[in-house]
Amino acid sequence: MTESAQTTHEVEIDNSNRSTTPQTSTFAEYISSEWADRPEIVPDELAVAPFAAARRAALSAQFPGARLVIGAGPMKQRSNDTFFQFRAHSAFAHLTGWGSESEPGAILVLDPEGETHTATLYFRERAGRDSDEFFANPEIGEFWIGARPSLGQVAAALGIRTAHIADFAAGDADLTLDHADLARAASELRLVKDAYELAEMQAAVDATATGFAEVLAALPTASAHPRGERIVEGVFNQRARLDGNTVGYETIAASGPHACTLHWIRNDGPVIAGDLLLLDAGVELDSLYTADITRTVPVSGTFSPVQRRVYDAVLEAADAARAIVRPGIRFSEVHAAAMRVIEARTCEWGLLPEDDGTAYYRRYMVHGTSHHLGMDVHDCAQARRDMYMDGILEPGMVFTIEPGLYFQPDDLTVPAELRGIGVRIEDDIVVTADGCENLSAGIPRTADAVEAWIREAQA
Repeated sequence: MTESAQTTHEVEIDNSNRSTTPQTSTFAEYISSEWADRPEIVPDELAVAPFAAARRAALSAQFPGARLVIGAGPMKQRSNDTFFQFRAHSAFAHLTGWGSESEPGAILVLDPEGETHTATLYFRERAGRDSDEFFANPEIGEFWIGARPSLGQVAAALGIRTAHIADFAAGDADLTLDHADLARAASELRLVKDAYELAEMQAAVDATATGFAEVLAALPTASAHPRGERIVEGVFNQRARLDGNTVGYETIAASGPHACTLHWIRNDGPVIAGDLLLLDAGVELDSLYTADITRTVPVSGTFSPVQRRVYDAVLEAADAARAIVRPGIRFSEVHAAAMRVIEARTCEWGLLPEDDGTAYYRRYMVHGTSHHLGMDVHDCAQARRDMYMDGILEPGMVFTIEPGLYFQPDDLTVPAELRGIGVRIEDDIVVTADGCENLSAGIPRTADAVEAWIREAQA
């Protein structure tokens, strides 16, 4: 058992060199008195609660007789005694329905009871105002971090039994997320999304679409700043904080040749008219479901002929991949469909050596075309290969389709007019009973539509 019943931060905090709160009994009595009554408001059960219960039941069925322990995890250290904003482990959030408001160090326990399990959610309840913790503990005290929920409030909201973390005791038969079988099962449980999850995914995409439009409106401001990529990043990230919890991953705001760096997150370059801007970003909602969208747009508002040629090739690859999506095909076939177009176009442009069976075209697109999407931007990553890459598509699966072409600025295998051009088009797809739906279809995709989108955003 690796989770500690009292661990809320991944490292012990040393406050010995900081000013301390007075600890005299006189002060403690004074600061604990003269507070207005704070009535307990019991919330209604959240819409996610029955879905989370069904997920727990599905996991329970895979581990009869075993005690399952799924921790939210501690706060992650940023430096010294400062910590990143807390985000619960995705498996914990998926099985409890507790999203951005979940408590560090919380633990979900599924105790075997006959052929099923009973669920208990343990966490450190808020301290009373008559305790030292209330005013003197910078990790969890309400003077420091604000109001925290009671056991009763969380139980009502999530429809689950709750108990204080001090009552948690590790058992001999515990399986935790450190155990490969439990980690795999929790990951595979998210391969097919339920109705609640699909609605959250659409909402995340819609919020992301708003952020993209706001970025386009801010392009003139970005172009006027020597670190215009930071303007792009900031505008989008503001939308993520307004409409959700935060961004689902570090925003990629890659202008000009930076678009050829697949995970460009420094975002410290200029945004120059005549270049392309590749924006890969997603809003993570308070439920922790995230979108993952990429659009590549001309900073000036108009594609040059060569930029449009590359863009149209990538769009053709994306459309070819999406066209084959339906229940019953293998997930890996989606990538193969996109690659056939990438190979055909780069061959047509005279970029490839003589065909000897080598996938030379992958020089210009080294990444995969698709990955599952949900609470994690690369969701279900611990699933078995035969369930993921070689898995058969089912209705309710959500994944990206994101082909690209990247011609590095110093790549001598391509003509000078292509060097420094990077294009990626990424959409979020859900498999339906007879095909698929593009959740991000409302975000302009064709070159003409993108140009019109920019004009509209800047009008």
